[in-house]
Amino acid sequence: MADVAIAKASASKASAETSKEPEERPHSESTEAAVETGIEATGQSDVAELTRDMFSKMTDYLRGDLASTAEDYKLLEQMNRLTTDKYGEMKQMGLEIGKSMKDLNDKYRNIQPYLDQIDQVEESVANLEQAALRLEAYSKRLEAKFKQLEKK
Repeated sequence: MADVAIAKASASKASAETSKEPEERPHSESTEAAVETGIEATGQSDVAELTRDMFSKMTDYLRGDLASTAEDYKLLEQMNRLTTDKYGEMKQMGLEIGKSMKDLNDKYRNIQPYLDQIDQVEESVANLEQAALRLEAYSKRLEAKFKQLEKK
């Protein structure tokens, strides 16, 4: 009984779509008789078969669409996992770099007195070098005076 109602509804929709007239057109008794005769001519089983085929194809389409969406979500989930892992590695690397920097700063603080001593020694060497240059210049002048006095 439900198949007959579906078939009649499908037939009236099909005739309305093919004629492309407004749905509110006046129906005469001859039009209704022609529709019923058309249904009887094509057979109720054909309409039911077409309806089943339509629902089957719609089901396949929806399943495919849902499968596609599910695959998209799986891909997003995988990307999120990989991103989480990558950020975890980066966090670990950052922690290791921070620890290394702290160690280097501690070592620098420990050798700072020695670096200060090296700077002082370098300054002293520079002062001694200047003194040596002045002494050399003085000794050359002194030698030149001595040679002058020897000549006289």
